[in-house]
Amino acid sequence: MVTAVYPGTFDPLTRGHEDLVRRASGLFDKLVVGVADSKSKKPFFSLEERLSIANEVLGHYPNVQVESFSGLLKDFVRQHDANVIMRGLRAVSDFEFEFQMAGMNRYLLPDVETLFLTPSDQYQFISGTIVREIATLGGDVSKFVFPSVEKWLKEKLAAQAAVQQGKV
Repeated sequence: MVTAVYPGTFDPLTRGHEDLVRRASGLFDKLVVGVADSKSKKPFFSLEERLSIANEVLGHYPNVQVESFSGLLKDFVRQHDANVIMRGLRAVSDFEFEFQMAGMNRYLLPDVETLFLTPSDQYQFISGTIVREIATLGGDVSKFVFPSVEKWLKEKLAAQAAVQQGKV
């Protein structure tokens, strides 16, 4: 049985992430989407919110499991007896960082391979950071995220605006 782990912050989960999950779910017997705590990145959504979003969007894939993790990726990979770490590469700019991470993961997990997938053409430019920026400025993100994610974004932004205006 080949098990892959697809780690990320998923803040928020985009159509690009789902595209990679859809395609990877056909390559592996089991795909574990690891939602990283990533406190150092100061995520827009809490870990619990990101888990809920990921389960809403990805829950229909029978061989995909969504879980959170904190600490070293190597420990999460071992916990799931995974053979593969799957990562997405949107652009050449992603490659240097991902190449370094793959090298470190190979050092820490010599029996685990890192596999890079590129998103479908229409999703290559999408990132959670860009989606959050567009949403924060009142732009339309419906082509980049699923309706449920857009709803989460609008609700979170409205709650933040209410706090800033002293309404809460």
